[in-house]
Amino acid sequence: MFSKILKFNVFNGTKQELIEYIDKFDKVNIISGNPEVLYNGLRDDIMLQNFTSESSIIIPDGIGTVLAAKLIRQPVKEKIAGIDVMEEIIKLCIRNNESIYLIGAKEEVLKSCICNLKIKYPDINISGSHNGYFDLNNCENIIEDIISKKPYALFAAMGSPRQDIFIIKNMNKLPCKVFMGVGGSFDVFSGKSKRAPKWMINMGLEWLYRVYKEPSRIKRLSSIPKFLFKAITYR
Repeated sequence: MFSKILKFNVFNGTKQELIEYIDKFDKVNIISGNPEVLYNGLRDDIMLQNFTSESSIIIPDGIGTVLAAKLIRQPVKEKIAGIDVMEEIIKLCIRNNESIYLIGAKEEVLKSCICNLKIKYPDINISGSHNGYFDLNNCENIIEDIISKKPYALFAAMGSPRQDIFIIKNMNKLPCKVFMGVGGSFDVFSGKSKRAPKWMINMGLEWLYRVYKEPSRIKRLSSIPKFLFKAITYR
């Protein structure tokens, strides 16, 4: 069920198999394992410890991760985008009458995200939220609010490594079952950003669409060849 890429066990099943698998955990941190995130994990001991923890699941979110798995002859069944997993967990919460908590993005983006999620999923229960602009070392008011709301899932959209650090620091304090860093997903739900057309997603070209829309992202692509080289040469 896992492919060993460098020091990481990457989930190699389908998205539906993933949703069924997380039910086995008391608490689980779902990590969107694109090359940039995993490369950050290699360079930070605290993140590496968390990413390799028994309570963490790394999903192959990124064509670079999918390609790395192929190159080391441990292919994954499919690329699993973090935003798609987020939606599946939202649907699961609706079916089971559970709530979610959203943390991250600018206040206006967060509000639009919440509004659009409620339109798309009328039965959704968003028990609380907070924007992503706060001191990670001084946020007890946010922690206390999450504890009081007892959400099933916490989605943090603050980019890596900030969202990862927040989860690592607070996972043991909080009552949530599912923790997940979701990057720019709130931007997509808010309408600020758009995902690539379906045909580009299916062909593994979502990264190209993102670069087209945000040329500044091209600098971040340098992590892909570095990651692939390390994956191929790792012993």
